Amino acid sequence: MNKQEIIAFFDHMAPQWDGDMIRSDEIINCILDGAEVGEGKSVLDVACGTGVLFPDYLKRQVSSVTAIDISPEMAKIAAGKYPDAPIRVLCGDVENTAFDRKFDCIMVYNAFPHFPDPQHLIETLAGLLAPGGTLTVAHGMSREAIDHHHEGAASAVSRGLMSSEELTKIFAQYLKVTKSISDERMYQVTGKKI
Repeated sequence: MNKQEIIAFFDHMAPQWDGDMIRSDEIINCILDGAEVGEGKSVLDVACGTGVLFPDYLKRQVSSVTAIDISPEMAKIAAGKYPDAPIRVLCGDVENTAFDRKFDCIMVYNAFPHFPDPQHLIETLAGLLAPGGTLTVAHGMSREAIDHHHEGAASAVSRGLMSSEELTKIFAQYLKVTKSISDERMYQVTGKKI
């Protein structure tokens, strides 16, 4: 999996992304509850896409959102959505970006299989957490459904979603794991920086 191919794929998909999106508010709320996303928290939205979680963050009255996506087209759409909200959208590779702050909540939503080196990603993101902050990797569908979804055109730019047990072991090297779920509705691993 090569990052230039990932950028090209998501640039191509960006214009129709929102129209093709399937979302469950109930599952998203469950994920955000488990991630401790709430009032006054600073959020780093990793691989934010077109900003699909922005309205959810705003409803929860977070203090700020820093969103990053490697695809210029995805970032451009995201940046245009809430120009008056406390949301800053960056285009770049989160693993090679210097941030000027630590974050209360870091969210990787519906994006984890597109990162070539899961261990390096989790290590990098854990280092961006403020004390007591949470890192969450989550999907609004089951592991099996995600893998099936990526079988077609996305197969060249994704890898199989690792089991929640495998991801929990990686998280546990850096954080205290507070949630690990993989069922027919969703997938979520959350860890807290103690």
